[in-house]
Amino acid sequence: MPDPLFKLFCIILAVASLAGCASPAWYSQAMSGHLEMMRQREDIDIILQDPATGAELAKKLNTAQEARRFGISELGLPETDSYTQYVHTGRSAATWNVIAAPEFSVEAKKWCFPVAGCVPYRGYFEEEDAERFAAKLRNRGYDVTVTPAVAYSTLGWFDDPLLDTMLDFSDAQLAATIFHEMAHQQLYVKGDTAFNEGFAVFVEEKGLEAWFHSRGGVEDLERWRARRQSSARFSEFLSTERQTLGELYGRDLQETELRVLKKEAFAHMEARYHGMVETEWGGKDFFAGWFDKELNNARLALAAAYHGNNCAFMHLYTETGGNLVMFMKQAAQKASLSSAERTVWLQQECAGIASTGDL
Repeated sequence: MPDPLFKLFCIILAVASLAGCASPAWYSQAMSGHLEMMRQREDIDIILQDPATGAELAKKLNTAQEARRFGISELGLPETDSYTQYVHTGRSAATWNVIAAPEFSVEAKKWCFPVAGCVPYRGYFEEEDAERFAAKLRNRGYDVTVTPAVAYSTLGWFDDPLLDTMLDFSDAQLAATIFHEMAHQQLYVKGDTAFNEGFAVFVEEKGLEAWFHSRGGVEDLERWRARRQSSARFSEFLSTERQTLGELYGRDLQETELRVLKKEAFAHMEARYHGMVETEWGGKDFFAGWFDKELNNARLALAAAYHGNNCAFMHLYTETGGNLVMFMKQAAQKASLSSAERTVWLQQECAGIASTGDL
């Protein structure tokens, strides 16, 4: 009897091909890549009972299981069999996402899929495939970036496994990733990346704060809060730069002149960042890695999609008295708004809640 996963992906492939959402080759790699992940799953309980399991791996798997249980019992996230199985991929990333934006726009190009809706990226299970597609987009004049992802969510369609790519960071980051992906299973609006990521990031942050409190990690909590403040400041910085470039692209100028001004704008952006490092962070270059790659519109479009909209969710959280379960119920009501209404709601400012550094 055919594997039910295979059957489902064949249906998705057939429907998507008819709809013209993406090429059959893209769906073929997505199907085969995901099925390979599923075939490699091992029950974590069995791995932990195996005396041959290394101490470091066992520690990480136990932490992941604790985070999963905490997400269910304390945060009110859905109880599924996700993250009860483990996959050793031996890879540096689970997938590689291609993000593109027009030469003179900070709005990401979107691709539409049957389940996820329209999203500002195309994901590939092989880095070479992602780079090949990115090269095609660059040849068509797009600004492009390729970013690795340590995890991906099937949005509750399947029980997502824990991947070895998720274990390469601190215990706090591992727990945060699990809370984030579980939040996507809790609530997902088809085609609304800004809402989905804003919601998942907020649940991740509040979940991690509760996680630290439960474990008595006062020093860890303070370090995390300090890093979160710097992240909020950096997101604010990127938002301002994105707005500035958007205004530049809206001017009635020749393309040759725009290219010169665009290059100058990104150079000034990097200079302003280094100035912020010296004046605000005492020389601590928290986001040096962000500037390792070429600065372009796609990088800013990606940041806008994944690191904004905190204020709207903070408003909602405050209205529920800091009750995360009630917050998620209220967020589900916001999810039922029309696309235009959700966009207006998401664009709330933080005034009257807390300073940016407190979020």
